[in-house]
Order: sequence, then C-alpha cells, then structure tokens
Amino acid sequence: MILFLLPERDYDPTESAVPWAALRDAGVPVRFATPEGRVALADERLVERGFSVLSPVLMTRSDALRDYDRMREDADFQSPIAYSDVVDAEVSGVVVPGGHAPGMKTMLESTVAQGIFGRALLGGKPVAAVCHGVLLAARAKDPRTGRSVLYDRRTTAVTATLELSAWNLTRLRLGDYYRTYPQTVQSEVTAALRDPSQFERGPLLPHRDSATRLHRGFTVRDRNYISARWPGDCHRLATEYRDLVLEYRSAAR
Repeated sequence: MILFLLPERDYDPTESAVPWAALRDAGVPVRFATPEGRVALADERLVERGFSVLSPVLMTRSDALRDYDRMREDADFQSPIAYSDVVDAEVSGVVVPGGHAPGMKTMLESTVAQGIFGRALLGGKPVAAVCHGVLLAARAKDPRTGRSVLYDRRTTAVTATLELSAWNLTRLRLGDYYRTYPQTVQSEVTAALRDPSQFERGPLLPHRDSATRLHRGFTVRDRNYISARWPGDCHRLATEYRDLVLEYRSAAR
C-alpha cells in the first residue's frame, strides 16, 4: 500500500487529493495515517471559508475539490491508521502533502511520522513530498549519519518567494496564517542539504498545471524521491509519482 501521512487537520486539499486520485484510478491501494488514527480534514479556509476578494487566487480549484470530495468518501480515508501503528513492511511508498495552517505542526514535528518517511526513502521505496511536506522529509534523520535523509538529495519545496508572497497578500487580515514557522521552508530545507545548490527553485514565475497541462508544473526527482513546490505543481507530481509507483511494482514482480 501507498501511505499518505496527514496531520490532525489543516493540510492542503489539492496536495493530498490530486495524487490520491491518480493512484486510486490506477488501481494502487492507498491508506492514510494520522497522529492518533482519527479522520483528518483539510484546511477549511482552502475548502470553504475562502479569502474574500483573494479567493479566486488562493482557494482550491474546482477539479481538486472534486478529488478531495471523492477522497473524503473513501472507506480507507474514513479509517486511518495511527502513526504509531504503521508497520513498515506493509508500506510500499509514502506521500507527504503540505499545508501551512497551524494543524500541520502535528505532522511536521512528529518524530514518528519523520521516521516512517525516512525509513521508506532509505529503504528505496517510492516517496513524494510537496510544499511544507518537504519539511518533514528534511527533518527525518538517517540513523547511520545523524543527518537529514535529504542530505545528498536534490529537492524542491515551497520557495521563499511563494511563501512570503502569500503571507504579504494576507497578513493584514490573517496575520501569520501563511507563516507556519518564522524561518521559511526553503531556508530550513536548504540548511539540511550537503550543498545549497541541491535545492531547485524552479521558474521564478510559477504557473498552475492541470491534467492537460502537466508541463506547467515543476517537480524534482532524485532516485526514488519526487518533490514539488505548491498546489500548482500537483497534477504533474501526481502523474510522475503514479508512474514511479507502477514502475517499482512492475520491477518487483
């Protein structure tokens, strides 16, 4: 099974549901894990509450919301596993969505979740992380070296430009809603790498991809690990990760 790691709440609906739909439609079994084994819902501002006049820019797109509605109705989504109950031998890959609201910290700061991801990556299983989810990957430690499991990997994540732009657009009304931590994601992830050049920012002006415009998205693949920056990359991420999983499944037969 492919395991999606989710926090208690507040993850991004696009970054979770679009990859889930690609895997599910390809017949790949998917399970979910949350801190205590309780059902976890996405950031309600991205799903329902919106951002007033900025909603067309910042809210989740309709196609991703349809995937999220499908995911919420899935029996496995309704019966998640607690992080502590995850059995590594039953996991064939791991996906870590992002999100920036406070509930994300229940996953990002969990050493148990970090360990699940780290063991899967070091074990050669296909793994993916997007946006703030890359923080969990960067915080996962290789027990042999004490360094991040991303130390010798190329990666991307939400860039400082994207993170600070969203914060500046909303901070007068929403305060630090878009600042999960005082340090930017790009800064923390880059510090975990052997060389800063391993962090790839992608095009300065990002474009949102779609199921028919995958070329607009930006991803970085390094061996069994794929990363992306934001929801606008997730159709490409979903397609590439699905293909990676199918490639690994075929090779294992």
